[in-house]
Amino acid sequence: MSFERLLGPDEITRTIRRLAHEIIENNSGTGGLVLVGLLSRGYPLAVRLAAAIGEFEAERPPVGRLDIGLYRDDVTQRSAPAMIRPSEIPVSIDGATVVLVDDVLFTGRSIRAAMDALIDFGRPARVRLAVLVDRGHRELPIRPDFVGKNIPTALVQSVDVHLAELDGDDGVYVVSQEAAHA
Repeated sequence: MSFERLLGPDEITRTIRRLAHEIIENNSGTGGLVLVGLLSRGYPLAVRLAAAIGEFEAERPPVGRLDIGLYRDDVTQRSAPAMIRPSEIPVSIDGATVVLVDDVLFTGRSIRAAMDALIDFGRPARVRLAVLVDRGHRELPIRPDFVGKNIPTALVQSVDVHLAELDGDDGVYVVSQEAAHA
């Protein structure tokens, strides 16, 4: 197995700041804006985005966290039951612009599950999607509105995002499985 680091701590910080600017520009400010991070790495990214927005806007948008475990379409196919973590959105999302935040967009299935879970909290006016990494290979018609980095990958590769809040360091890595030698 081989690892290639594509983004380090400084690049991740710059990417988050750029995404924050794009979100604010798209929303014409922070009015009615709510960031909702998917557990587990989308949530710390949403917190960082809110902090970056707060640095150059008069207010920091509220941040929620969303567990999609029970909304996944593979729940019955998994060998272990889904670990349920508490979802919390601190404000009403009715009529709000909700930006779902996740670390890696791959097939689109997690985002589909997130939209289903989000509707249990209310009826937003708009739902947008911000991802740190878009690696392609969509299986559903899901497209991000805000992308930190497009990283084309092969299906046999994976993208691992490390965040200091959960992993002790910041980095984005492409992991390649080595071909077995005969």
